[in-house]
Amino acid sequence: MSEAQRDYFIAGTRFEAPPLAPGLYVVATPIGNLRDITLRALETLAAAELVLCEDTRTSAKLLDHYGIKGRRQALHEHNERDKAEAIASRVAAGAAIALISDAGTPLLSDPGFPLIRTLAEQTLPVFPIPGASALLSALVVVGLPTDAFTFHGFLPPKAGARTNALEKLKDSRETLVFYESPRRLAACLASMRDVLGNRQAAVSLELTKRFERTFRGPLAELAGQFSEESTKGEAVIVVAGAAEPAAPDTADWQAALVEAMSEQPLRAAVDEIAARFSLKRKEVYDAALALKNAQ
Repeated sequence: MSEAQRDYFIAGTRFEAPPLAPGLYVVATPIGNLRDITLRALETLAAAELVLCEDTRTSAKLLDHYGIKGRRQALHEHNERDKAEAIASRVAAGAAIALISDAGTPLLSDPGFPLIRTLAEQTLPVFPIPGASALLSALVVVGLPTDAFTFHGFLPPKAGARTNALEKLKDSRETLVFYESPRRLAACLASMRDVLGNRQAAVSLELTKRFERTFRGPLAELAGQFSEESTKGEAVIVVAGAAEPAAPDTADWQAALVEAMSEQPLRAAVDEIAARFSLKRKEVYDAALALKNAQ
């Protein structure tokens, strides 16, 4: 690639990107505000022999804004499996190729996984170029715990499948993060309210854009609010994890232990009560020995 082809521009000033080592570069791009791209991302996109785009028309807004003129090719959910081997062959032959999605970090509810897996299986180099992510942008502003969280992308669009998916998550104590389309946001929040209960949650819209906003409150309140409000752009929903279960009443489980010990051997009674009340086996065993010695 010639030096002229490695140009990029910031506010009309020309910069030349340094050459890239062979490999696939997974490049995060802005989720709304074009100024949220990193210098390393601009250098990578300008120097890459090929930029793989989820939608070349969407990516053109970013690339043209920074004067990046390199070759672009569509890589999306409908063709990525067919193209993975050919792209891997180019990387193996020494090509430096960039992968971007329409917005944010590729592979997070975006295409790219089959390609990355193909390169990983062939031990070909893959480099992350970190940057914007709607997932992390929402998580850090909503005021819910961030020490442990799980990302679940888009829930199934049909009500029954969505309910089944949420049922599997209702006992998870980590903060839960989802993406949702504007047309399904109200229905999704209603399903969350019905399955997860009225726990605290937040909805972030238009992140990094001019009309960025975040709504916080119990799920019932948010479900009611968005049942009457139309939105634009994808939403990020963050939901508090399940509360710690209340400790069982000592008198209750010890009474159950006495009854169990009257009907079965001590060890079997201990196992039953420990499982039924979610207690440590040693605690129940010590109590059982005390009860037995007191007889």
